[in-house]
Amino acid sequence: MKTFWITAFALFMAVTVTQASKKEKVSFKNDDAGKKVEVYLSGKLFTAYIYPENMEKQSLYPIITSSGKFITRGYPLNPRPFERTDHPHHVGLWFNFGSVNGLDFWNNSFAIKPDDKPKYGAIKFRKIVSENPAKGTLVTNADWVDVKDNVLLNEEATYIFEGDGATRSITRITKLTAKQEVTFEENKEGLIGLRVDRTFEEPATKPETFLDANGIETKVPVLNNDGVNGVYRNAEGVKGGDVWSKRSPWVALRGVKDGEAITIAILDNKANPNYPAWSHARGYGLFATNNLGGRVFDKNAAEVKIVLKPGETITFKHKIVIGGDLSDATLNELSKNFK
Repeated sequence: MKTFWITAFALFMAVTVTQASKKEKVSFKNDDAGKKVEVYLSGKLFTAYIYPENMEKQSLYPIITSSGKFITRGYPLNPRPFERTDHPHHVGLWFNFGSVNGLDFWNNSFAIKPDDKPKYGAIKFRKIVSENPAKGTLVTNADWVDVKDNVLLNEEATYIFEGDGATRSITRITKLTAKQEVTFEENKEGLIGLRVDRTFEEPATKPETFLDANGIETKVPVLNNDGVNGVYRNAEGVKGGDVWSKRSPWVALRGVKDGEAITIAILDNKANPNYPAWSHARGYGLFATNNLGGRVFDKNAAEVKIVLKPGETITFKHKIVIGGDLSDATLNELSKNFK
């Protein structure tokens, strides 16, 4: 019996050590001149937190799998052949919203005419608060401002970067503190968004025109569909473009790129307002989850309207998982354990 317990304990310790060893080492490389912080897992580039002055928000760009494949679109920063050139505000992975005191933070970009800028808000980088490679955390600070630089919200964003050799993940905890009275009104343009590589789109079959929140037309021509094979699904078993407007604790997007199956998933957190969130996932490459959509997505939903008094805060937590052929069971387990 004693030998059995010793053997069992040794086996347990061996499994524990093996599991622990799978956790990849995170490191950061600051590039002040390039206005970015690069994030490495086991010495390989995973992503970069970028904060250039010519963008109206900060984002994580590019995002790369453990095998070295881009999951993010290159345009408008580094266009690649056969990409769509629509929606220039879709860069990497970002967080913002389409109606904050009536201002549109989501659609703002270099493409907006100067005369129209007063209708839009911007997120201004302030500082890197802290970096902790041992915990894989990067904390940043920014202000949500109007065209006159009046501050509506202060944002403290905590990123947690993790990897186990095959699967990589990004947790974003967004704490917003009101600097004046701020109202969020239901809007489809939000909340955490990712613009994916062409592989993960649905094949284009005809010329298409999309309207942004302000009714501005964006024409999208038929593109080369070679290798384009993305398919969405959610926790309820809804597939394809039908996931749009549906509420779900997670939505996944699967594609095969250069012979490799890759799944990208966005997980909502149970503590978020209006959990589970509505999906704002589109076949042309926008993959977003929105906790503040409300009746824009479902006319039978309760009205979404959040008012913050000066000094009050609201926090959102989301997780992006990038792996291989992630099953529903795996995603359900990840969602269950997403505390």
